[in-house]
Amino acid sequence: MTDAFAQAKLIVSKLVRAGYIAYFAGGWVRDYIMGHPSEDIDIATNAPPNAIMDLFPQTILVGLAFGIVIVVMEGHQFEVATFRKDLRYIDGRHPLGIEMSNPLEDAKRRDFTINGMFYDPLEEQIHDYVHGQEDIRLGIIRAIGDPHERFFEDRLRILRAFRFAARFRFTIEQDTQDAIREHATKLFPAVAMERVWQEFNKMAAYPGFDQVIVDMHRLEVLDEIFPELKHLHIKDMRHYVHAYAHFPAECPTIAYLMELFPTLPLDQKIDMMKRLKATNKDIKLIEYLHAFHNAIQAEESGDTKEAYDWAHLYAHPDCLLGLQIMAARYANEKRELLLQRHTQRLKELDFHVQNLKKGTPLISAAVLQQQGVKPGKHMGALLKEAERLAINENWQDPAPVLAKLITLPLWRTE
Repeated sequence: MTDAFAQAKLIVSKLVRAGYIAYFAGGWVRDYIMGHPSEDIDIATNAPPNAIMDLFPQTILVGLAFGIVIVVMEGHQFEVATFRKDLRYIDGRHPLGIEMSNPLEDAKRRDFTINGMFYDPLEEQIHDYVHGQEDIRLGIIRAIGDPHERFFEDRLRILRAFRFAARFRFTIEQDTQDAIREHATKLFPAVAMERVWQEFNKMAAYPGFDQVIVDMHRLEVLDEIFPELKHLHIKDMRHYVHAYAHFPAECPTIAYLMELFPTLPLDQKIDMMKRLKATNKDIKLIEYLHAFHNAIQAEESGDTKEAYDWAHLYAHPDCLLGLQIMAARYANEKRELLLQRHTQRLKELDFHVQNLKKGTPLISAAVLQQQGVKPGKHMGALLKEAERLAINENWQDPAPVLAKLITLPLWRTE
């Protein structure tokens, strides 16, 4: 076992020696049963927060109202929480308060059966009051107790259900699905859009994200987040997410989500991303993907772009990412042809692409000044035309570029 496990076990041992019950709780237990334990270990105990702080010299009080203390051991931080029973929920996210409780009541207040188990590291025994082990065996996400109560208490659990389904490729149990559908319209304002974005970021990292997006749409949750999808047929949604399987590793979440809106104008996508609290970097990426897509579409319809335009697209830092995302939308054979075509063109334009990336054009402002051109709009137009000539003619020496530039009517326009 890991060093974190050993330190967490020492915490449990010290609590037990002091006369308390203490177990590992929640996600670590689930992952341990599934064969991949982590170092993120939470501990549940019947010791009150003041007793926990008395027993351990290094503690951080993070949630006295909810009986939560962080215990620091050998550089590791462990959340130690008192067994509790939540009082009435008031805003779809938080209870009015808590009552100290016992392991059974603490398990019953949790979200899903797979997260409601405890592990005694001293006795090496699992305490499962909610049949979580059986649901892991069945590959099921099931709300503990009445699913309507669980989602009424905390609307974020709706998104967490999909996240766990994506992570483990589990199926959401039918009663839990029915409750999700019924409570979908109550997702907002209880859940902040920032939390929705966080959940999407987590989901997108998992292999089952494509199916989860379809399920979120089917259960009318996605429509609450993106009203633009309300009347989209489920077959179309399945078609859109089909590309996910071919997206590059580490693909940004925003690229997955915007794939669901292939015909939406760019300005509406930007408004949507701002609503979603996406970053400026994410917005810039989608703007670039939009331009790249338009260039590919134009070429396929016979409107050939200049080498100059392609060089600028290829010089973008997200070029390879964008190319892979574009290619993912096509069937296998066409995908390979697209990648081959752009790889070959990128190779042919490499000299100019590198100059664009480094900001070192063949014809610089200094060269034009030597020819008597004064700084200003006219010089800017000449610099742009020089760059266009160099790339389109594939000239890699400044002499022919300057010679051609001097013959143009633009040269003499002041």
